[in-house]
Amino acid sequence: MSQSTAAIHIISGRPALDESYYNPDEEELAFFKSQTGITDEKALKDHIVRIQTDAYQVYPYPCIRRFAFMKLKISRLPAYSKLLRLGNEREGAIFLDIGCCFGNDVRKAISSGYPMRNCIASDLEPDFWKLGHRLFNTTPETFPVPFIAGDAFNPEFLKPVPPFDSVPESPGPQLSRLTTLTPLLGHISAIHASSLFHLFDEVHQLQLARSLAGLLSPQPGSLIFGMHGGRSEKGFRTEQGAPGQTGTYMFCHSPESWEELWDGEVFEKGTVQVEAELQEIERRDIKAAPGTKFYELVWSVTRV
Repeated sequence: MSQSTAAIHIISGRPALDESYYNPDEEELAFFKSQTGITDEKALKDHIVRIQTDAYQVYPYPCIRRFAFMKLKISRLPAYSKLLRLGNEREGAIFLDIGCCFGNDVRKAISSGYPMRNCIASDLEPDFWKLGHRLFNTTPETFPVPFIAGDAFNPEFLKPVPPFDSVPESPGPQLSRLTTLTPLLGHISAIHASSLFHLFDEVHQLQLARSLAGLLSPQPGSLIFGMHGGRSEKGFRTEQGAPGQTGTYMFCHSPESWEELWDGEVFEKGTVQVEAELQEIERRDIKAAPGTKFYELVWSVTRV
């Protein structure tokens, strides 16, 4: 996630926190119990709510208010099996979780068998990563995945380059020594970017896509994948917000426009396989007319 000036505004200020959104399923409870070491469900809830409260003060993202960080979204994406296969079959396959927030997704991938030594995480706000250590009762020593704080729109942090058409001649950098993402250009096998693109307008979504594409290895099977807000037709999600104030609306791609963006605008047409579909979601935190439907765009972009 990012707080770039390109990001959408949170409408109507900062809504109050509401514990009724805490509703993990059995798989999510099991994951958080195993990762935190807290097996008592009341104690676990109290612990998570404390972290949520502190994180909401850092930046009041709706996904924090809704406990979306508990939803194990990465493991429920269709491309998750591709990620794990890369980790097992490609030597030194680097995995970047960008917009990582607390780091719950990279932790889930590691718990599923992705080699920790090949993982790296990044977010604009370093306090979220620190809160992740508190959430999971770890330290940088007990969970040594490198974290790099920075703005993906800053060329000094991530230099925009065209997608690589051949493997870089230089070897991949040592992850623990990185201070920016630029040395990783052309070296990353998999990038996870969820709840990230929908924070930006159309122009900046394209800019971010191009920057991430420059990080991706040209080897067949390398992929970028994730999920974020979407619509059946490309455009602003006007079902919420103040009438006439389009600057507060979320810009959403459709599956068709998202495929066109990656296959033709970002990458040369025919060099990637794009899969994108809409999944209907419940958003009771958004005030909208009865019967209004909201969707997530679930997607992957794979080098061929």
